[in-house]
Amino acid sequence: MTGGDARLDLSAMPEVVFTDPQIATVGLSEADAEVRGFVTDSRTLTLDNVPRALVNFDTGGFIKLVAERESGRLLGVQSVAGEAGELIQTAVMALRARMTVNEIADELFPYLTMVEGLKLCAQTFTKDVKQLSCCAG
Repeated sequence: MTGGDARLDLSAMPEVVFTDPQIATVGLSEADAEVRGFVTDSRTLTLDNVPRALVNFDTGGFIKLVAERESGRLLGVQSVAGEAGELIQTAVMALRARMTVNEIADELFPYLTMVEGLKLCAQTFTKDVKQLSCCAG
């Protein structure tokens, strides 16, 4: 607008639908990634494996991570959860930082938060979901 060279980067633009439960997404779905030439790997973690969801008695929903198969780089996140709109911002930052699912799995997340579900889902790329938490399942 002012003739400068400023650019708006919308490559990691979160979208949230404020229904109950909320629907949130950022980055690419599996289908979108494959159309763009990526070979993908993905994991879906149901909320009955997330300690915060168990405590809230609200386990209907999921968190899904889409990654590039060879590098493990995060390509997209989709979630249906009571707090999906809150947890998607952490996914935005992970996408912008070009993190891999292994890097996300190794991060420290606060226990008993919904955003911890991102870490737990990332861990499912290499571990059995039923062994991830003392309180899940």
